[in-house]
Amino acid sequence: MEMHQVRYFLAVAEELNFSRAARSCEVSQPALSRAIKLLEAELGGDLFRREGKNTHLSELGQMVRPHLEMVCSATADAKRVSRDLMQLKAVPLKLGIMSTIAPDEIVDLIAALKAQHPGLELRLCDASAAELRDRLLAGDLEVAIYALPGEQRDETHMMPLFSEQMVIAVNRSHRLSNARGFPVSEMNGENYIHRMNCEFAGYADRILSEKGVTCTPTYWSERDDWTLAMVAAGLGFAFMPANAVKHPGVIGIPVVDPEFWRLVNLVTVRGRRHSPGIGALVREAMRKKWYGEQASGAGRAALR
Repeated sequence: MEMHQVRYFLAVAEELNFSRAARSCEVSQPALSRAIKLLEAELGGDLFRREGKNTHLSELGQMVRPHLEMVCSATADAKRVSRDLMQLKAVPLKLGIMSTIAPDEIVDLIAALKAQHPGLELRLCDASAAELRDRLLAGDLEVAIYALPGEQRDETHMMPLFSEQMVIAVNRSHRLSNARGFPVSEMNGENYIHRMNCEFAGYADRILSEKGVTCTPTYWSERDDWTLAMVAAGLGFAFMPANAVKHPGVIGIPVVDPEFWRLVNLVTVRGRRHSPGIGALVREAMRKKWYGEQASGAGRAALR
């Protein structure tokens, strides 16, 4: 059964006249009649009764008509969905964003996406970098924005968006609050507020161990606003990205000897076919100025 046969059948069923049905389908009457004959042969019986100039649906024709109408309607819907998808008129995009990224920059990206592609339906979720990576590989997400130091890149493709220095967040009365840098060795013995979603968790342990530094967390927090409030209250220090330190009672001091930086990437699964929505996201991400500087072209090749 082919779609033009279904269309011709429905036209004859509506017109009850082969000539008028052929005109409405913009096809010759012999071609329409042949298509109907082929359909009847496939379905195993006559679909119409021809009585002189009068044409009527047979019992079989009456029975199959609602089913073929559903087929035709579903096909039209599928074409509309496909057309809308390709033209970005109604495109869902499942995007994961690392919970430790300050929202300011991401909100700008989302606003630009909606302005340029109003039909894009963003389905956002936030989680830790490790959880986003797992959900991306499992197919729950199409694309994610995160930083994960030491990540193996065999399965993923990364487009760098921006780099950001990690700092030690201390309250304004801390002994090093006026220092230009916070040496790693100075962390030893300090009260530590552990950010549970920190992407460096576990990664920095070896470096700290080499420096003879032991940090025992005294508080654990999943939320950066709570972490900053505890730092401001003098309950300990926190290891945070520079742009997350936004509290009047807290100062961010760059970590030195060694420095720590995180590279935030737009990540997809290598070899997985991408939707038009991802293409729109990539274009807007490449146009955006991240933290006041136009991101360089280095490492920002189009997703493949």
